Amino acid sequence: MSNKGNCTDTKFKIVISVGDDSGIGPEIILKALFSREIPNNIDILIVGSLENLENTYKKLKSLGVKDIVDPCNYKIYDIKIPFEIKNPKESNGNASFFYLKKAIEIVQKYPKAALVTGPICKKSWNLAGHYYSGQTELLAESCKAKNVGMLFTAKSPFTDWRFNTLLATTHIPINEVPKQLTTKLIHSKLDLLSKFCKNYVNKPLLKIAGLNPHAGEEGLLGSEEKDWINNAVISWSKKNKGVNLLGPISPDTCWNSSAKAWREKTAPKHNGILAMYHDQGLIPIKVIALNYSVNTTIGLPFIRTSPDHGTGFDIAGKGIAQSQSMVEAIKTAIELTKESRLFNSH
Repeated sequence: MSNKGNCTDTKFKIVISVGDDSGIGPEIILKALFSREIPNNIDILIVGSLENLENTYKKLKSLGVKDIVDPCNYKIYDIKIPFEIKNPKESNGNASFFYLKKAIEIVQKYPKAALVTGPICKKSWNLAGHYYSGQTELLAESCKAKNVGMLFTAKSPFTDWRFNTLLATTHIPINEVPKQLTTKLIHSKLDLLSKFCKNYVNKPLLKIAGLNPHAGEEGLLGSEEKDWINNAVISWSKKNKGVNLLGPISPDTCWNSSAKAWREKTAPKHNGILAMYHDQGLIPIKVIALNYSVNTTIGLPFIRTSPDHGTGFDIAGKGIAQSQSMVEAIKTAIELTKESRLFNSH
């Protein structure tokens, strides 16, 4: 397929960066695009190595995998990155970095487009000299976006309720979390989360998880809530009367209502939760939503989504990778872009 595109195209476009070629990214992309859940009126452009995608297709076919698409039937922006056999991890990291760089460049050229990213290996990026803690950080830098957030969203197949959790801090060591949390950061993330949720409801109900067990137990189990987090929540609420904000809530119970809302149509619903750090938010998300959750970067000039899992090096090439999260990533990118009232067009 040609690498050239018409920037005046009016058909909705999904740009997919493959991610790490040695992981499960190529496999789950070919499987996801086979799904009947993906609308057939979407223009799909895959950014990656055509050779690797073709080899993946042949390998999966040889393993008896039937429900996959032939990459030759799709538009591929073919990027050829020199591969060094002596340094395969570094080479794959370098390739996945430039796949994403090109995908970002392409998606910004189209008036109706969203970006879906395959999983990358942060260590491989580092080995290749690309010192970012994740794709979110490169996206923010490339788009000159000052306030972005890593939000995990999932639509329940049982109730159609959208389950949203935003992370206040992202890919940092646990001992750095209290150092990076500030009133300014909490306020900026609540701004992002409330704007996102207002796509669906006029007056969202948001929760904020405490940092410490039992939200500090009035200073007995940690002083951050007592010293400043409580005041940060109160001061933000006073300036945002159009949002109902609860918290800080004990982290071990904060997501209990999410589990009920996911499966029970009559259960009380909330619209979003702000987690203080990566695993605090990701553990309940992955337990409750399983393969339906999607990593979404909010605060960019376009919608970006990604599966909520990693490269799966241990199962790559075996034909057994689960593609549901990639299906959800594509569906969510389409839905959020088409329904958004708040994100800027470009």
